[in-house]
Amino acid sequence: MRASDRAYDVLKEDILSWRLSPGTVLAETEQSERLGISRTPLREAITRLAAEGLVDTQRGRAGVVTDVSAANLAELFELREALETQAARLAARRRNARIFEALRADFESARTTVAGDTAGYYALVARLDAAIDAAMQNQFLLSSLRSLRGHLARARRLAQDNPARLTESVGEHLLIVQAILDSDELLAAQATAVHLRKSLTNLLDTAALSAGTPASSMKGTP
Repeated sequence: MRASDRAYDVLKEDILSWRLSPGTVLAETEQSERLGISRTPLREAITRLAAEGLVDTQRGRAGVVTDVSAANLAELFELREALETQAARLAARRRNARIFEALRADFESARTTVAGDTAGYYALVARLDAAIDAAMQNQFLLSSLRSLRGHLARARRLAQDNPARLTESVGEHLLIVQAILDSDELLAAQATAVHLRKSLTNLLDTAALSAGTPASSMKGTP
């Protein structure tokens, strides 16, 4: 693996996991020494991260890890809704019924287990994402979704698990899965949109509570 690719992978994982928190300056000397590489491959890695919006290189030579703000979240979810509703439509058109039947059974079971097994539930949601990714059969759309998911992984760390919201989410995912099984493209897209809007509201509300900020002010509403 090239030094720049290795640096990119390490820095991206550090950013997504918040080991490099928003506002962290990626000083060339420090990062070069930490990663055991020269400055040239480090700059290449930072350039790639800047293209993905994870690093800001406009404040000087050193990159700065970008912030995760309420305004950014709203914009991310606007893009997410556009991409994931189309993905759901295509999945409903091209799905392998056997795969989604298995997912439906697992989400049915999750109704009673989600409160005590959040890690298992998140793994199930990841399986659904992967199934939709495969079913939609569109590499360009998939590439865009993968880029977006990096930002979303960072954003989720702003919120805490909400048992009531997780239980509600199971029902929303079940509706999406059933619509895909029924080849109902419109319902698959609409159910996805509803789920994403509720997820954004929950994320903003819980992040606001953690910060001691009224949710309405984070959303930019009166």
